[in-house]
Amino acid sequence: MSAGPGWLSRARRVSPASAASPSEPQPQEADRPGGGAEVTVRNVARSYGPIRALRGVSLDVAAADFITITGPSGSGKSTLLNLIGSLDRPDTGKIRVAGVPVPEPRHAVEFRRRMVGFVFQDNPLLPYLSAQGNVETALLAAGVGRRERRQRSAELLQEVGLTDRARHVPAELSGGQRQAVALARAIACGPRVLLADEPTGALDSASGQRALDLLAALRARHGMTVIIVSHDPAVAERADRVVQLVDGQVVED
Repeated sequence: MSAGPGWLSRARRVSPASAASPSEPQPQEADRPGGGAEVTVRNVARSYGPIRALRGVSLDVAAADFITITGPSGSGKSTLLNLIGSLDRPDTGKIRVAGVPVPEPRHAVEFRRRMVGFVFQDNPLLPYLSAQGNVETALLAAGVGRRERRQRSAELLQEVGLTDRARHVPAELSGGQRQAVALARAIACGPRVLLADEPTGALDSASGQRALDLLAALRARHGMTVIIVSHDPAVAERADRVVQLVDGQVVED
């Protein structure tokens, strides 16, 4: 018997013990391990008091696309990323990932664990855990057993070139190495969409280029859809497409 459609069936193969909340919608795309998911944004608006962060944004991202969202500070870039990843909810409009609406944040635990991976500028690793321990946290939250966590986290660190730093805590790693650990953690559960907010913002130019090389290699290997918010021209150069936001609206695509 099939484990179920879409991202949930992939999640169960990673962790048979986990199950999605019945209130969460399940994407109906074909089950394609490692494949990207289509993202659709329609007329999305979001305000915080008198501040209109997004004003009727519409956007289509094809499965396995790599897009960069640019724009001045305060243009709504991070707000849009948070809405796609269900860290926040729009006031109006619709967002779909893999063909179904993004769930509300309070119902999105499994969605965030299984469908999307997050990478942030400050790569918030747990300071008291080793690189391998930090990668394991994503698998632990997904209910993966200890032996499988150890094996999978070691494979991921090898994939990002940090096998020899597996037992080092974040304070013993360079900025680029910490970002590589954050990337390994973000893809640990096989997300179909990777969301990154200024992933090179805290890195020097050489480390930033290495992070982008690694990101490109992971995208090619796993086929993820990648959406990056960045001011860095080097990130835009790597993207399939650049979307510019100004004052909460798409002005160039």
